Amino acid sequence: MVSPNPDLNGGASSASKDVSTSTSTLPDAVIRFAGNSQDGIQTIGGFLARLAGRSDQDVMTYMTIPSTISGGPSIFQVRMGTGEILSAGDQMDFLVAFYQHSYENHISSLRDGGVLIYDSDHVKPDPNDRRYLHVPVPITSATIEVMGGAGKDKGKNMFVLGLIARVFNLDVAKLHALVKERFAGKSEDIARNALVALDAGYAHPVENLLGQRYRFEQSQRSGQRPQVTMDGNTALTYGLLAAGVRYGAGYPITPWSTIMEMLRSELPKYGGTFVQAEDELAAVSLALGFAYSGHLAVTGSSGPGLSLKAEALGWAVMAEIPLIVINVQRGGPSTGLPTNIEQSDLMQAIYGSHGDAPRIVLAPRNVEDCFYIALEAAKIARECSVPVIILTDQALATRIEAFDEPDLAALVQPATVDLSTRPESFKPYPLDAVTRHAPPGAKIASNKYPTVTGLEHDEFGHPTANPALHTKMTARRREKIKRYGESLPRPEVTGDKEGDILLVSWGSPYGPVKEAAHRLHADGEKVGHLHLRHLNPLPPGLERIFARFRQIFVVEINDQGLYGYGQLATLLRARYANPAIRSITKTDGLAYKTREVIDGVNRLRGDASASVSAYPSDIEN
Repeated sequence: MVSPNPDLNGGASSASKDVSTSTSTLPDAVIRFAGNSQDGIQTIGGFLARLAGRSDQDVMTYMTIPSTISGGPSIFQVRMGTGEILSAGDQMDFLVAFYQHSYENHISSLRDGGVLIYDSDHVKPDPNDRRYLHVPVPITSATIEVMGGAGKDKGKNMFVLGLIARVFNLDVAKLHALVKERFAGKSEDIARNALVALDAGYAHPVENLLGQRYRFEQSQRSGQRPQVTMDGNTALTYGLLAAGVRYGAGYPITPWSTIMEMLRSELPKYGGTFVQAEDELAAVSLALGFAYSGHLAVTGSSGPGLSLKAEALGWAVMAEIPLIVINVQRGGPSTGLPTNIEQSDLMQAIYGSHGDAPRIVLAPRNVEDCFYIALEAAKIARECSVPVIILTDQALATRIEAFDEPDLAALVQPATVDLSTRPESFKPYPLDAVTRHAPPGAKIASNKYPTVTGLEHDEFGHPTANPALHTKMTARRREKIKRYGESLPRPEVTGDKEGDILLVSWGSPYGPVKEAAHRLHADGEKVGHLHLRHLNPLPPGLERIFARFRQIFVVEINDQGLYGYGQLATLLRARYANPAIRSITKTDGLAYKTREVIDGVNRLRGDASASVSAYPSDIEN
């Protein structure tokens, strides 16, 4: 009998065997589905993640998909269970292999003692490999038996979902409800066939080969707010809606496009609209037009699209127009890795413009934070009258997590336009105050109506080339960003507050880096973890935090560059002139594993001058 050891993946305790029922209880498990993108394995993972959310469990997913239209090998990994789950797991407890290439490409990531469930119609594992429990299931032929030949390719994912539900004693009634919700509005035959395949998989006596079944520990979440389950792009979209954003424009590009598609369908329900423009420059210009009219607006893209928007973003800085810009980062440069993760757009977000064009840059740390960072970006854009860039990434865009349902009654902001009469003293660009535009239609008592332009201007917006005024206006645009930075709360250090090592992260590596700090601390290390959400300007007090640690390792998914430092590490070294700041970086297009962070720490700790990047041997599927 095999009992996955969750300690390898950050679980709270080892599995305990209930002999009377031949069921092992697990705190959590990592399950990877490996097949082709056409097999619907993302659907399996999505259903499991949403079931975990409705069962008061924690969940985190990870997926890879091919960037070609014709499709190809793909995986969907689910880590689900009780307690706080910070990463999708370093090693798998269960691997479900649809094809021979799925087995060959991913078996090395299955931990010793793990469970290999494979389609015996397509997969022939090495019979001499005794490290894993081999569980053959005729997935394809069993699906054909219940669905007929025409339905095999569309039904075997649901068959596997039922199989996993049996293995883990999952709530089948809730799964049925999720399937019906998923296919609501479609032909009744679709939902009925999906349920037939699911029930057939659940009826398969897989425990005869496993020797046991499993169940997750009882959740301790009773009495808390109900959970919602979604991916990062969905959370960002709902955050924009709650923030009162009703207008926007964009152009399709992976992995931003799902935000655009949701906004196109949702904004009209709230009296707004989203325009798909003919190109990226037109998209940002349309969004700026919405913002000029008094409506906080949004545009977005991935790295290549942000490059194309740069000219108009410079105009937004000069004209001081409030705007939310979302950059869902992917591998670059150029078209790069459209379906893989990278954090290489930080410098572009902060400095990607001609001239001195300060803007505010934020980065969410997980799926839940995608919702709340949209609210924060809207508040900042309105109060500071400035473009606010949200740097999320492909991992957060597609990752599914469960989190407490937001208190929408307390959070939702009205979508109103201020058309009140401006006093006779009104100036849109006062030297001693923050910009406050008067949208078209607002009456101004002096009858002196302002100009909004990309040219340097005076306090009324009238173009000027006066050297002294340009100096004052440049300082004015800079200082409002500085004042905002000074108002930020001092960031919190988790773990040890002083000691040998401080791990610094931003964006989606938050969970694996925090988990790495936990493991190093458990091994007797004096380790703290600092995560930054505010990247430009930086929050106050960092120099005092850095001074309490002997070594500072910045973990990010970008290249260590010409001088050996990743992009955030370069900024921190420039700002604080602290030689203890060094880099742990990688550019394999994959999310960080916890062990990769620990390996980076171990390689750096003995070399007081080096930074490290993932070696080719570290790169795996």
